[in-house]
Amino acid sequence: MALLEVKDLKVHFPIRGGILGRTVGWVKAVDGVSFTIEPGQTLGLVGESGSGKSTTGKAILGLTHLTGGSIFFDGEDITRYIGKNRSDYRKSVQMIFQDAYSSLNPRKRVLDIVAEPLRNFEKLTKAEERKRVDELLAIVGMNPQAAVKYPHEFSGGQRQRLGVARAIALKPKLIVCDEPVSALDLSVQAQVLNYLKDIQEELKLAYLFISHDLGVVKHMCETLAIMHNSRFVEVGSRHEIYNNAQHIYTRRLIAAIPDIDPDLREENMHRRDRLTVEYQNEYSKFYGEGGKVYDLKPFLQGNSGGHYVAMP
Repeated sequence: MALLEVKDLKVHFPIRGGILGRTVGWVKAVDGVSFTIEPGQTLGLVGESGSGKSTTGKAILGLTHLTGGSIFFDGEDITRYIGKNRSDYRKSVQMIFQDAYSSLNPRKRVLDIVAEPLRNFEKLTKAEERKRVDELLAIVGMNPQAAVKYPHEFSGGQRQRLGVARAIALKPKLIVCDEPVSALDLSVQAQVLNYLKDIQEELKLAYLFISHDLGVVKHMCETLAIMHNSRFVEVGSRHEIYNNAQHIYTRRLIAAIPDIDPDLREENMHRRDRLTVEYQNEYSKFYGEGGKVYDLKPFLQGNSGGHYVAMP
């Protein structure tokens, strides 16, 4: 049984105009996406800025209003409970935010920040709470002395590790990682990603890993969902997406990955040019009227089970 099952998720925001502020249209940030996450699995949600991937993550946590669709967690329909602050679902699903600094209260010490979920859901004594916070800091490679400091006293990578410590405080089953390393240097990115993988193995966590960086996603995720214009254009295993991508958007996204080999520079440039021409000449093959992405359909070729592509 899937840990998380999302069916036909929609998040639309009203466009208001006129003196009375009436609704004159809708921005379809997410327009009918469906996916499942198994226990211990990492699903990568990939797309450019504005594709709707972060809104999808926030909708799953109840941080933005759902326009339509349903969400099942451990086989139970929790759609109507998703915004309840003290529900079991809220305890079992946590989030790591993109901007670590803005997600940490600058007026609180690390002890209070990391202990906040514990105070909301568990009844611990002061000694038990401090012991648990020290254990959480140790898991992310920080010493107990960090508990008495404030967020501004840490580097970007350290602040993101504090965010990870807070996210795992309640031993959740699923963590939504919203571009957790996009604002970090490459060496620090690798450090944080390795901590995430170690923690996943130790705690048997599932991740919804949101990113625009296909290099990072390749390192973290077994299954990828490529998102464009508020919908999924392709879903499949990491191997299928990187080696047998079918949708033009996915292929252009992969072609944009930088290659450090100077001998391949001209070949990569020609490949991008060919994809641009194909995109222009065969646009209707991949997108409907108004740029709408088609519905996902199974792509069958050899042993490509579980590979879905948006097709007319």
